[in-house]
Amino acid sequence: MFAINLPVCVVMLALLTRVAPSPRRPSRFDPVGQVLALVTLVGLVFGLIEGGANGFDALYVVTALVVAAAALVGFLVVQARGRAPMMPLDLFRSSGMRIALGVGFAFMVGNFGSVFVLSLYLQQHLELTPLAAGLVFLPSAAFSIVGNVVSGTLANRFGARVPVVAGLLSMVLGLAVMVVLAPSDSVVAVAVCTILTGAGGAVAMPPATSVVLAAVPSERAGTASAVFNTFRQVGGAVAIAVFGAFLADRAHVVAGTQLSCVVAGAVILVAALAATRIRTR
Repeated sequence: MFAINLPVCVVMLALLTRVAPSPRRPSRFDPVGQVLALVTLVGLVFGLIEGGANGFDALYVVTALVVAAAALVGFLVVQARGRAPMMPLDLFRSSGMRIALGVGFAFMVGNFGSVFVLSLYLQQHLELTPLAAGLVFLPSAAFSIVGNVVSGTLANRFGARVPVVAGLLSMVLGLAVMVVLAPSDSVVAVAVCTILTGAGGAVAMPPATSVVLAAVPSERAGTASAVFNTFRQVGGAVAIAVFGAFLADRAHVVAGTQLSCVVAGAVILVAALAATRIRTR
């Protein structure tokens, strides 16, 4: 699983040698912010995963979540008062930035969460082999490529709002299909769900990224994109932690799958409603 990525990375590194270097801007490192951010994320993910497995009343789980909350407060204080914050809080003054961050978080909840949940559903409940379960996701990968291509055309013609909202609603529809058809033990239902979520996410994310970059001055593009990707990764980590708890009981995989899809769909639907406020320019 890990070794197969190495040749791909080598090829990408070779291609990057042909890319012109980006402008350099002097900036100071924020060691305190880095440490507090790391403690926040580790405590949060660890607490959610262990809480789902062993109960949220366990002392070490409560401790992890309390430490995460305290570190988050400390991080925000440092970012507000520090001379060189790693995540300047004034980035969030733009409504477009705030909406795009929510979209990125919700996308990863639906994307990572559904892939994680459905792979377990296929193997534990339908008893497919790992290879067969992986092949069920191939149509989604193909439609994701199409979605990325179509996304640019839609954004150029209608602005960012239309593809973002349409893509997120496609993901909601795919998750709804899985909620309804999970008890039917249908591989086709899983394939349809992944196609709708994969293609929808591919349509939504490129224009959401453009909203992030349009919301900040060019000299802050690197910081803004880093914050956006952080929100995305946190969404994926939280989704896997929470949904893993829903699927911990192998005897109730169908119910856990349905609950996971309901939660993911609700999060994405909220993001889609917020995305209707994206300004079209």
